[in-house]
Amino acid sequence: MPKAVWNDLVIAESDDTVLVEGNHYFPRSALRDDLIRESATHTVCPWKGTASYYSLEHEGSTSRDAVWYYPEPKPDAEMVRDRVAFWKDVRVVD
Repeated sequence: MPKAVWNDLVIAESDDTVLVEGNHYFPRSALRDDLIRESATHTVCPWKGTASYYSLEHEGSTSRDAVWYYPEPKPDAEMVRDRVAFWKDVRVVD
C-alpha cells in the first residue's frame, strides 16, 4: 500500500491512489491533519488548474509547500479532486 513518509513519519497511507504524471495522488482523507498548515502559495498547471499547498510541521521541523492539491481541477483533471500529492522531502513508498 502506498505511503507518504516525511521525517520517518507516515503522513498519508492508502491503497486508493491515482497516478498522474508520476505522482501518487492520495485521498485528502488519508493525510494527517495534525501535521499540515495552510500555505498562501498557488501555482497553475495548464491542464489541471490552480494548485494550492500545505506545509508540514512537526516537532520544530518544517517542509514548506510539500503537499499540493487542486481544489477546483479543470474537467480533464477531475481524477485529482479531493486528493493530495507530495514533493520536496516527502517520499512515496509502496
